[in-house]
Amino acid sequence: MLELSPKEPVLRKIRLLAPGKPNKATRIVGGEASGIVNWNDIRYPHFYTIYKTLLGNFWIPDEVPMTRDAKEWESLTPREQEAYLKTIGLLSNLDSVQTRYILEASLFVSDPSVHAILSVIAQQEAVHNQSYSYILSSIVPFDVQNKVFTDAHSDPAVLRRNMLIVDLYEEFREKRTAEALAKSLVASLILEGLNFYSGFAVFYNFARNQKMLGTSTMISYIQRDEMQHGYFVTQLIRAILTENPELDRNGEFSEFALDTIAKAVELESEWTKNVLWGISGIDLEEMLAYVKYLANKRLSMLGLPDLYPGYDENVMPWIQAYSDENINNIKTDFFEQRARTYTKVTDINGFDEL
Repeated sequence: MLELSPKEPVLRKIRLLAPGKPNKATRIVGGEASGIVNWNDIRYPHFYTIYKTLLGNFWIPDEVPMTRDAKEWESLTPREQEAYLKTIGLLSNLDSVQTRYILEASLFVSDPSVHAILSVIAQQEAVHNQSYSYILSSIVPFDVQNKVFTDAHSDPAVLRRNMLIVDLYEEFREKRTAEALAKSLVASLILEGLNFYSGFAVFYNFARNQKMLGTSTMISYIQRDEMQHGYFVTQLIRAILTENPELDRNGEFSEFALDTIAKAVELESEWTKNVLWGISGIDLEEMLAYVKYLANKRLSMLGLPDLYPGYDENVMPWIQAYSDENINNIKTDFFEQRARTYTKVTDINGFDEL
């Protein structure tokens, strides 16, 4: 049984309804709230904008025609087919874990508005998983589909990169503290904002060569969701640190975030070299630079300095033709004392910039 520490209290699961408590939560975690969501009176008003944006992203895989992709599948080279299937397997692996993690994390946030947003995110991750099954069922037989999903959790390169995230998720499940939650959210940002992106590039590369356009369309919908998820996670981390300043005393948490993202870049680079070699149109050196560029952007979202000086521009601008990087890139101090410093994202302030 977990011991209760006065310095790091164990979070309790939220009550479904707590009559007599305020509708507006007193804190995101470890606070009081009735459990009723009144979007007109929430602790962080701009979370409502995020919630509405997430709802506006609604889509279902069956809306995307895959007939042409099925016909074009045989025209791909064996190396392209291998990279395609391995990437689908990887993405399904990540989204499966993410669905379960988001659902569990939501049980320990005392703010009903945050719980509502996490519920929408979990539902969208489930749709992403559905899309990978739909894609595979459209182009390969059932036995190959099963092999793709099985290989995804037995490939050593995939396991190494995934365990960095899963270990932090499991640490939160065991400790259930505000610090463990904040650390697991850094892992979530890595999953949403870094680990997917080299995979996305594979399908966008096919699309710019007029191949597998149904798949790339589906991936663009998924990426649109993931960008919004990643943005919300950064806002959540910043809010939790604002409410719990002891978590970043002497910069411990900032150092943890920098070190963890650096490890993620190493693992992502290893996977990129193992899977994306020999694909016409993909320059491995550019892909590795792209990963570092993305890492710098995610750190910027947290108000942290670049880990990779000089990697401040997208070296693969052709990706912009298929997807926009809808993520706020405001540089501010990592530890913000006031909620008003959080920037509401709009079309005006550059939310649609890659």
